[in-house]
Amino acid sequence: MTPTKPRKVQSTHGSPARGKPSSIKLSLHALTLLAASYVLVCSSSPNGVRHDELPDWLGNLIVDLEAAPVAVPPVAIYSYEYQGRVVYYLSPQCCDIQSKLYNANGIVLCHPDGGVDGGGDGRCDDFLAERTDETLIWKDTRQP
Repeated sequence: MTPTKPRKVQSTHGSPARGKPSSIKLSLHALTLLAASYVLVCSSSPNGVRHDELPDWLGNLIVDLEAAPVAVPPVAIYSYEYQGRVVYYLSPQCCDIQSKLYNANGIVLCHPDGGVDGGGDGRCDDFLAERTDETLIWKDTRQP
């Protein structure tokens, strides 16, 4: 009987031509990115509000705010109960920019505060006094 020769095992690490096809490596990379994206999108804000539970327009607004330069003071979004409905409040930003109050469908109802005189546009001047059930939805935590 002839003894069998041990086989040489070649390393495939770093070589797309041998071992796992590069498409598998690419798929693993894509899967990792997808998982990371899911965690970011579905993650909770500091108060536990899941981003996947927000209206699409609000999630898109948050993405836009995160892509914009950092505002001073930092921008925040809160939800409130106002006049019997849920509304979303975008805090005023630097340099006399007014706040925005959105209805559940993303339509701007008014500008409660901010602006040159700090009083908003006057269309919902009772909002700051009448709002209830404050929930922090998102706050920009980046440093200027």
